[in-house]
Amino acid sequence: MALKTSNLSPEHGDDRHRAERSAPGPSASREFDPAEAWDDAPEDNNIVPLTRAEAEKLFGPDVGRPSRVTPFRVVAAQMVLSLVATLAWWLFYKPPGAAALSAFLGGAICWVPGALFAARLKKLGGAETVMSWMIGEALKMGTTIAMFVAIAFWYHDVRWIPLLVTYLIALKTYWIALAWR
Repeated sequence: MALKTSNLSPEHGDDRHRAERSAPGPSASREFDPAEAWDDAPEDNNIVPLTRAEAEKLFGPDVGRPSRVTPFRVVAAQMVLSLVATLAWWLFYKPPGAAALSAFLGGAICWVPGALFAARLKKLGGAETVMSWMIGEALKMGTTIAMFVAIAFWYHDVRWIPLLVTYLIALKTYWIALAWR
């Protein structure tokens, strides 16, 4: 057994570190088999759910209350923030017309796919699976990309700074909604 020399003479008289072993253990003589890697960890089937009192102690007294933040409220907040940003671009950018329209379109690029996703969730009515959630997210990303491409090709007077800034403002609504919970 080889010892690490830095652990033999501790500074300040405090030896909390143990010696490292460099000798191979009994499992080192076996070949590594990736198929058995999952079987190496001992299974702990004694999973005990928290009681209501334990959950309230960990997460607060409102642990059982359903969230007030719904997908439709997030989309509504995105619309409001988009309109506020559009108004700001209208007031403070010269000339205001193209900048305000670009800002509105930037917000729409965020909330239109979100609204489609929320409508899809409502249509499924609680029958969500991981696959349906992934399909919804893929549709949301595809709609976002399609809207960016459509604006780039067909709206030649686009002002990219107002569009992107408003898009990012509306996109950050998810973080505001998460903190609002």
